[in-house]
Amino acid sequence: MRARSAVAALVLLSPPALAGAWTLDRGHVQIFTGSCYSLATRRFDGNAVPSENTVFDKLTLQSWMEYGLTDAVTLFAAPEYTVADYGSGTAVLHPKSTSVEAGVRILLLSHGGMLSVQASGKTAGAFDMSVSADGAAGRQWELRLLYGRSFKLLRRDGFIDIEAAQRWIERPRPDEGTVEATAGFWISPRYLVMLQSFNTFAWGSAKPPYEPYRLHKLQASLVQRLTRRWAIQTGVFYAPAGRNIVQERGVVTTIWYRS
Repeated sequence: MRARSAVAALVLLSPPALAGAWTLDRGHVQIFTGSCYSLATRRFDGNAVPSENTVFDKLTLQSWMEYGLTDAVTLFAAPEYTVADYGSGTAVLHPKSTSVEAGVRILLLSHGGMLSVQASGKTAGAFDMSVSADGAAGRQWELRLLYGRSFKLLRRDGFIDIEAAQRWIERPRPDEGTVEATAGFWISPRYLVMLQSFNTFAWGSAKPPYEPYRLHKLQASLVQRLTRRWAIQTGVFYAPAGRNIVQERGVVTTIWYRS
C-alpha cells in the first residue's frame, strides 16, 4: 500500500509549465511541446534521508498551449501523458496517467514587474486503476500567484519569475503547495540560459495509505532560438532533497513556438 501511494503521487506530479507571469498580446499563440524523462535508484524516507533502494523511471509527454484573449487575459490548456515503473526487487508497478489542465491567467499589475493570478482545473481520469488500490484520479483545482520582472546585465536581457500556488486535490491524495523560481539570461542573441527551482509540499488531510511528502528539484536549461518563432530547450534536473518520495534526476527537451 505504501508503494501504491508513492506511485500515485509521483505519476501525478506534473513537470512544471514554462509560461511565467507575462500574458500574451491579444490574438497571439504560444506553445511548448516536449518530453521529460527521469529515473531514480534511491528514495527519501520519512526522515528525508535517501537511504532506501528503489527502481523508478518515468516518461512524460506534455504540450502547454496559450492564447491571448486580450492583452491582459491569457487562456491555456495542457494535455499530458505519463508512464512509469516503480518498485523494488521483483515487485515493480507500471502506473500510467493521462490528464488535461485548462485555465486562465490574468494580469493584475504591470508597473515594477508583472503580477498575475492564474486559476486552473485538471483531471487525470485515465490513471491506471490496476495499480491504484484507491483509484485516485488526481482531479485538482489550482490557484497561482505569479511575479515576473525583466532586467539588463552587461547589455544583455534577463528575467526572473517567482510563483506560488495552492492545489486542492481530490481525496485520498493530500492537497499541495508549490513554490517555483526561474532566472533566465540571454548570453547571446541566440542562446538563453535558465536556472530553475521547483518545490512541492503535500499538506492537509489525506486518507491512508498516503503519507506526507515533499519534493525539491533544481534544473538547468539551455534554450536555442532557431527562428523568430521557434526555439528548442534542453535541460537536466536533480532532486537534492525530499521526503517519502524518490530522488529523481533526468532530462527535458521542449520545442517552443510563439506567433
